[in-house]
Amino acid sequence: MKNQSHLKFTGGKNIAMKLPSHIFDATVSFYKDVLKLPLIEKDEASIVFRFGTQNLWLDRVDRIRTAEIWLEIVTDDVEAAAEYLNQQNVPCRDEIEPLPNGFQGFWVSNPAEVIHLVARQSESE
Repeated sequence: MKNQSHLKFTGGKNIAMKLPSHIFDATVSFYKDVLKLPLIEKDEASIVFRFGTQNLWLDRVDRIRTAEIWLEIVTDDVEAAAEYLNQQNVPCRDEIEPLPNGFQGFWVSNPAEVIHLVARQSESE
């Protein structure tokens, strides 16, 4: 068992809003045209806006019917975090979305089933 006394969690810089296809364009327009948030990045399935000190990712997801908010939690020790969260009976949700090869992180959900990405501090920055 890894020493977890040093383990700390903090909010990451990313918030993801997973959106069904039928409301994706209207939601993008709200943040882009109505609120006029600065656009950071754009591709076919995702658009990223500056949201204060955070990045707001709007992701088009064909297999969902309602919007979901996903949050990022960062830590300096991903292995210890995984062990600790497992001991606390926090469900691992790695089936939810693949992470890039070599990415140091994993998915969990809170009791309300809100998805959280737990990532190494430098992975997220």
